[in-house]
Amino acid sequence: MTDSEPAPAKLNLALHVRGRRDDGFHALETLFAFVDRGDVVSVEQNDALSLTLTGPFAHDLGGGDDNLVLLAARQLQSQAGIAQGAALTLDKRLPVASGIGGGSADAAATLRLLDRLWRLDLGIEGLMPIAVALGSDVPACLLGRTAIGTGRGERLVPIANDLAGTPVLITNPGIALSTAAVFAHWDGIDRGALAGGEVSDMLAHGRNDLAAPARALVPQIGALLDALIAAGGAHARMSGSGATCFALYDSEASRDRAAQSLAREFPQIWTMACRLT
Repeated sequence: MTDSEPAPAKLNLALHVRGRRDDGFHALETLFAFVDRGDVVSVEQNDALSLTLTGPFAHDLGGGDDNLVLLAARQLQSQAGIAQGAALTLDKRLPVASGIGGGSADAAATLRLLDRLWRLDLGIEGLMPIAVALGSDVPACLLGRTAIGTGRGERLVPIANDLAGTPVLITNPGIALSTAAVFAHWDGIDRGALAGGEVSDMLAHGRNDLAAPARALVPQIGALLDALIAAGGAHARMSGSGATCFALYDSEASRDRAAQSLAREFPQIWTMACRLT
């Protein structure tokens, strides 16, 4: 019997870089949110661990031992002390290296899925140490709900989302962007903390401190942000280290008109119409 788990796209509604840490990471304050669409991880019982890739972006992703899905599975296998395997399938619907947590969401979905398959009953709390070791965004993706992230993003405080259900248009220029390269081009200026209040307040008063270095590396980001605004989007912003951008809309109809407008102006881009959860 096949079981599956969604791996929804992650958005940084705000991303404030507060400084460089001695361990090489950066001190962040970020507002994580999720949408109702993304990748899907499926599993069947199997003696060994295996991974099959499907979906429109499968060809951009390596299925080798460094794939985060397999890394997550092996880490859980080791922690649980079991030899049982699993036949995993990743339906890759999100672009790779795009700032919306695709690989991190896939790893998190794998942990939740195998926790069920192997009847470990670890839950989010028990799986969290593995998530932290796998990457800075994996803990937020494991939690899978709106939260404020600090540290390198792994210290999470869940919060209610007063924007849940808001239509969102997500778009990517089709250019993979290295997180390390973007952080390396950050100017080192601390521009202040996240605002308090509701999610809508933090979004309205927030920013993405990685947008400027990302736009310097991929100028198309600026063009997409301008197009989202011109098409009626509110709070148009880059997510994570890019190059994916998003904007919020007051209705599905206005969002879908914006998607059509962007498709005419930029025929090669990827877009996804969705809602905040």
